[in-house]
Amino acid sequence: MEISALPTLEAHLVAALSTPPTEVRRLFHGRGRCWQGLEQITVDWLQGQVLVSLFKEPSPEFLAELTTLLNKLTETAEWQNSGATSLLLQHRDRIGSPMDVIWGETSEYQDVLESGLVYKLDLGRKQNNGLFLDMRFGRDWVREQAEGKRVLNLFAYTCGFSVAAIAGGAEHVVNLDMAKAALNRGRDNHHLNKHDLKKVSFLGHELFKSWGKVRKYGPYDLIIIDPPSFQKGSFALTKDYQKILRRLPELLTENGTVLACVNDPSITSDFLIEGMAAEAPELVFEKRLDNPPEFKDIEPEGGLKALVFQRK
Repeated sequence: MEISALPTLEAHLVAALSTPPTEVRRLFHGRGRCWQGLEQITVDWLQGQVLVSLFKEPSPEFLAELTTLLNKLTETAEWQNSGATSLLLQHRDRIGSPMDVIWGETSEYQDVLESGLVYKLDLGRKQNNGLFLDMRFGRDWVREQAEGKRVLNLFAYTCGFSVAAIAGGAEHVVNLDMAKAALNRGRDNHHLNKHDLKKVSFLGHELFKSWGKVRKYGPYDLIIIDPPSFQKGSFALTKDYQKILRRLPELLTENGTVLACVNDPSITSDFLIEGMAAEAPELVFEKRLDNPPEFKDIEPEGGLKALVFQRK
């Protein structure tokens, strides 16, 4: 991280806050490597709470200059007219991902809007707050496709895809994730949107030990696979993704669709396209979903890859 790049960040944030978003949005995406010297910084607008995240421990000098910049930002007319309620700095590279309150007062929980749907976020308790903003177009796509369908949401986390699917008229959604606390937050998200929970199932299990339970609720018209790159003791992307792909034909309906995702910068779309061709050749690659424009990446394959496959 370079001190000389900080004026670029300041100008970007002042411009973004001059017309603040009405919904949750990324304001600055340094991780896309489009701004040299700021590659380890992101800034998110969380319905008034502004979260600055550092993905690598900076030098003391850089941190001091960044803190000065952020304090200066709160004195601008753009900030004061934006409706911002707090300015937070999260150190994601430190143990426990601690968060400093630079300005204002933070709330441990924050309800945010995305595409008209409500999601509850955790702030200052975990590394991730409960909603991956680069997947916005993926959730929108699921909502558009879901009418009357049975949906399987693997690695469901806080059930963002499930919320979108039920909002889109899905007949039933099955969410599977070994983290039961995340699934409980998923229930909260459905409640916030006044959804009928009779249409939603939550399976707090480890996937590779639960194929029987997953099959019981099928077959599915739409399967969503959005795993972490690595989950200690349960999932390693390059080793375990193929195990899922080869199971898809027995879980899908005759004309079923799969949304398969990967968000490791070192893994390209070909990993999924070639893997599907080898493990489930009846599923044909149709398209890659666009990423939101605020997630611009200097290398198109470096960002989120969300690929649609159709059973033929």
